[in-house]
This record gives sequence, structure tokens and C-alpha cells, in this order.
Amino acid sequence: MSVFTESLSDRYRTLAPDLRGYGRSRTPLPFELEDSLTDLVELLDAQGIERCLVLGWSLGGILAIELALRHPDRVAGLILIATAARPVGAHPPVAWPELVNTGLASLLNVAIPAHPWVIDGLGKRSLYRYLLRQHTPQAYHRLAKEGFAAYLGTSPQANRALNSALGRRYNRLPDLGAIAVPCLVLCGAEDCHITAQASLETAAHLPVAESHCYPDTAHLLPWEIPEQMLHDIHQWLAQQEQELGLSAKPS
Repeated sequence: MSVFTESLSDRYRTLAPDLRGYGRSRTPLPFELEDSLTDLVELLDAQGIERCLVLGWSLGGILAIELALRHPDRVAGLILIATAARPVGAHPPVAWPELVNTGLASLLNVAIPAHPWVIDGLGKRSLYRYLLRQHTPQAYHRLAKEGFAAYLGTSPQANRALNSALGRRYNRLPDLGAIAVPCLVLCGAEDCHITAQASLETAAHLPVAESHCYPDTAHLLPWEIPEQMLHDIHQWLAQQEQELGLSAKPS
């Protein structure tokens, strides 16, 4: 999430917690995704935060929607990125050469981040071609610095919790009318993990929402077009600052 916090923390106080079962929030016990909502509320209580803006990317966006529905008094607004209230994927079947190339590309990219041979060779013949449309050096630097560690930091318990939730055919579209706060929905036109159509469907069901669908981008669009996306986020925040009740942190 540093692609966001590096920019937003200049003006706002930002928190980027590891969800239960991810990163340093490890647990040996099984859990459900709903347990992460309890964790987030307890984090806000511990930090003395009554109400805040929640930015969620992918799974984080689904949890942001849930937080706004279950604890509306704690959420001042939502920024939802590559996510949906009814997530729909369009990922093609995975072939074993793509899995092999993904492993090799990841290891080589950690050793020599964004090397042209990695990007133009293995990278575009691996599963990265479904996560990225713009295979830029900056995206591969993010993959080396953050993506690889995030993958290794995902516990079996977290994978089970996610698969369990997906198996229940998650759909919150009928409930979105209860979210009255301003929302910003951003998606990649070529995202096959959570399709742009699903993201825009979510925006259409939210009472107060602005949406942007970026061409030639996929699920990792914050790493593909960070400057454009951050510009749009900052512009939206400036427009909504009074409505959201946000204020710049003390200098």
C-alpha cells in the first residue's frame, strides 16, 4: 500500500495495517474474513480514531465495503480500487508453463529488479501478463520490493478464509444503498481478476460515487499508472474534503 501512503501521508495521517493472516499479522488459528472487520475496528479504537476514510484495493476494497455497511459511524468515505461488491473474474485457464515462468520471473526480478530481460522475456509469458497490461520498470520494481514479500507473507489460513468467502458467492450489491458517504471507484479496463464491469456495477449502485476506468491497465493498476491514479485521488479528496470531514495533519 506504500504507493498510496507515500503520497497521502504528506497531507493526511495514514494507517496501512496487515490484515489477519497476512504479512506480520500471522496466526496459527483458522479464521473467517469477517474477523478482519473486528480487527480493523479494534485498531481504530486503539488509535483513537472515531471516523476515517477507508481506501481498499482488491480484497481490501471488499472489506472496506463491509466496514461501511456494518460500522457506518466509523467510515467517512470510501476509495475502492480494483474491487467490487459482487466480484466477477474473467481469468483464463492457467497453463503450467505460465506457472513456471512466474516463479522464475519473480526470483530473477528480486535479484535484478526490472531488468529488461525479465520484463520482456519471462514476465510477459508469465501470470504477470494478467496482472499488468503496462509492463513498466516502475511496476516491476514494486513487484520486487513489495509484491514478492506480500505473496510469501500470505498464510494458508488467509487463503482458506478467502476461498471460503468466494465460495459463498459474495454479493453486496442489494445493500449498497445504505452507504451514504462519498465514494471513489477506480478500476482497470483489462482487469481479469475483478472485472471493470463488476467495479462499475458497484459504482452504479452506490448513492454517491464517482468512477474512473483506466484503459490498458489491469489488477495492479496502482503500480502501472501511479501518477495518474494519485492525481485523481488527490483531486477527489480536495473536492470532498469538507463533506468527508478531513483535515490536513499538523505540520
